[in-house]
Amino acid sequence: MDSFLRQNDRDIDGLSLRYIWVNGPVIVGAGPSGLATAAGLREKGVPFVVLERADCIASLWQNRTYDRLKLHLPKQFCELPKVPFPEDYPEYPTKRQFVDYLESYAQRFEINPQFNKCVQSAWYNETSGLWSVRTVAVGDSASPSPAEVVYICKWLVVATGENADFIVPEIEGLGEFSGEVIHAGDYKSGEKFAGKKVLVVGCGNSGMEVSLDLCNYNAFPTMVVRSSVHVLPREVLGKSTFELAVILMKWLQLWLVDKLLVIVAWLILGNLEKYGLKRPKVGPLQLKNTKGKTPVLDIGTLQKIRSGEIKVVPGIKRFSKCQVELVNGEILQVDSVILATGYCSNVPSWLNENEFFSKNGFPKSPFPNGWKGKSGLYAVGFTRRGLSGVSCDAIRVAEDLWKVWKDETCRAQMSKTTSAGHRRCISQF
Repeated sequence: MDSFLRQNDRDIDGLSLRYIWVNGPVIVGAGPSGLATAAGLREKGVPFVVLERADCIASLWQNRTYDRLKLHLPKQFCELPKVPFPEDYPEYPTKRQFVDYLESYAQRFEINPQFNKCVQSAWYNETSGLWSVRTVAVGDSASPSPAEVVYICKWLVVATGENADFIVPEIEGLGEFSGEVIHAGDYKSGEKFAGKKVLVVGCGNSGMEVSLDLCNYNAFPTMVVRSSVHVLPREVLGKSTFELAVILMKWLQLWLVDKLLVIVAWLILGNLEKYGLKRPKVGPLQLKNTKGKTPVLDIGTLQKIRSGEIKVVPGIKRFSKCQVELVNGEILQVDSVILATGYCSNVPSWLNENEFFSKNGFPKSPFPNGWKGKSGLYAVGFTRRGLSGVSCDAIRVAEDLWKVWKDETCRAQMSKTTSAGHRRCISQF
């Protein structure tokens, strides 16, 4: 087995296929989840390899977010393990500041991901007790055919997160629409939409902020609200609403905290139903925990809705060439469409496993038990609890991997043979 894992090059269908043995875990994803896990392993001396399909760390933040984006929660709730944000950062760091923080984090812990490595599949071999992670190189225009590499390891950490891929809903006639249609992940600013009628499909934090940004660039946004939504003030009496909820959760049950948040929101924001924003019957925290639906933290969008600068409409029935028909029969003339319809996990598309992960790409076991599966499988970043949930999982995974890796290393040293000296270890440490 050792000679096979050392290196085995093949040519299949014109593609160069190479096998590499990793003397430690393979981490799939170089976002906050993967970085936090790798940092924990680095501190404990556990070797690892981080695979990332993009050409940079935190590609969602760097490539798929709008320019005006800031952290929705205070910085103290968004720190990764061991490293606080710089003191001179504002309470709600900007997109650029957060990316700088992550890049500094990676440098501090000497995390050097294998970029442009798109994982095609990962499967566990019961006979050998090993994981095979098959990747293809992407983004290399100089290469006539992408080189494939299969990483062989005993432990696999899934850190691709909750927001790996766009969700693009099927809407009748959307393909016939003659105007521009983009996902909010491809939206940068409202500058090029000035003077245009823009339909924003979705009323989560992205839909609300994109609509606000469009207003600021003198566009005419109409926001489609297909379902109920919790809208909360970002701050209450100068204190973060999220921080207030965290404090209350230490003393009160979740259902009571939810009731208090709804009452506070009504007192500060008023009755929003008359503007087309109906509040769900389930409380904001419970809805987040069970469905992953994050409450909207208002940063000025409601003012634009009240003034009529942002129009709120019900769901879409169908599109035609230059217009859209709503479920209430209203016809709108629009120039562009922005789909603020969210993201999803992409785990089912590449991980050949159906015991730990469900069909929606999330661990079947709810928080706090969804971080470890069988056969050396781990998950980080699927708690639906933001970056604080990421840190919590990363610490658990790093600690557990250190123990099993240390035990494995001790056993290997005790039964070491001369052939073991020829094993090739390609890892980060």
